[in-house]
Amino acid sequence: MRKSVIVLAILSIWMLVCPISASANHTEGPPPISTHAQAAALIDVGSGRILYSYHGDERLLIASLTKIMTAIVAIENGNLEDIVKVSRSAVGKEGSSIYLKEGQEMSLHHLLYGLMLRSGNDAATAIAEHVGGSQQGFVFMMNAKAAELGLMNTSFRNPHGLDMEGHYSSAEDLAKLTAYALKNPTFREIVSTKVKRVPNPGERWDHVWYNKNKMLSLYEGADGVKTGYTKAAGRGLVSSATRDGRQLAVVTINDGSDWVDHAKLLDWGFRYFANHRLIAEGEEVPDTPYVAARSFYYPLYEGEIEHVSHEVVLEPTNSVDYRLGELGRVHFYLDGQFIGSVPLANKPQDDANTSAQAAADASYFAKLRQVVTKLFTLR
Repeated sequence: MRKSVIVLAILSIWMLVCPISASANHTEGPPPISTHAQAAALIDVGSGRILYSYHGDERLLIASLTKIMTAIVAIENGNLEDIVKVSRSAVGKEGSSIYLKEGQEMSLHHLLYGLMLRSGNDAATAIAEHVGGSQQGFVFMMNAKAAELGLMNTSFRNPHGLDMEGHYSSAEDLAKLTAYALKNPTFREIVSTKVKRVPNPGERWDHVWYNKNKMLSLYEGADGVKTGYTKAAGRGLVSSATRDGRQLAVVTINDGSDWVDHAKLLDWGFRYFANHRLIAEGEEVPDTPYVAARSFYYPLYEGEIEHVSHEVVLEPTNSVDYRLGELGRVHFYLDGQFIGSVPLANKPQDDANTSAQAAADASYFAKLRQVVTKLFTLR
């Protein structure tokens, strides 16, 4: 009996010192969720925050999900109106094809639709040879872009994604790449297209390409991105959807139930994370003479807002950056981890001051013109 009392007393003291809660962290977090995937990730496109990750850093074969990088590199480095002549090496490429013929000519823009809607490996090869000068040159550009974006678990060996040693990526890297690519309007337009008709000169019929991405029809608000499959890699899928101005993207690798899992992950993300405006454009920044130069939003789970902090860093008035117009920044943190920042700007002048300044400027420039005119007259 005495031992029981002692144990209860110890437990009571422990509960007072260490109250039961979600963890030492701020909140219990959203309910757990799982998929059938070997690896998966969910990202908020606007902020780049990874909302969910399962084996997200694991380096895996990614099949035609490779073509997300192929497309964005071609868009950023090529001329969409260029006419691409299909080489012999591009024709009859193993796997998915849009059935290009040697010597056939097609605009780079149209080839990109064949690349992303029908996953044409022949299109990927033709694009790479045109934009990069050769497949090897284009692969160099792909890896350079991966390094620029900080994709630490990604390495490319070809532009189409056919299995090859040293060719891999991870779910989180693909999520970050997709979030980047979706900010490009041309990429966004292509991957959201359900059906594309492309002229086929010399033939009695046009190319009509239907997007392999069933999410565009299965999920409300779906607007991308890419399917992929090889026997070794399994089924890969990257999908995106926009609701109420928020866009999320999901990556699954080797998932036999990807359509179902993507809908589930998107629903989970939209339901449990909401965009919070941490500062508004023009809002005064306390203890400074400045305002925020732009608004800053960040997706947070219920209760996380209480764990957001900020720090104001001002540029010294005698610094070069200050003279070039960089006044300082407001940095934001979630549980001490940096999540973003916005630049500072001078407060707008009121109408009276603005009018007075405009009048003074006009007077100054009028006098300056008079001086210049006299100088030329004297000459």
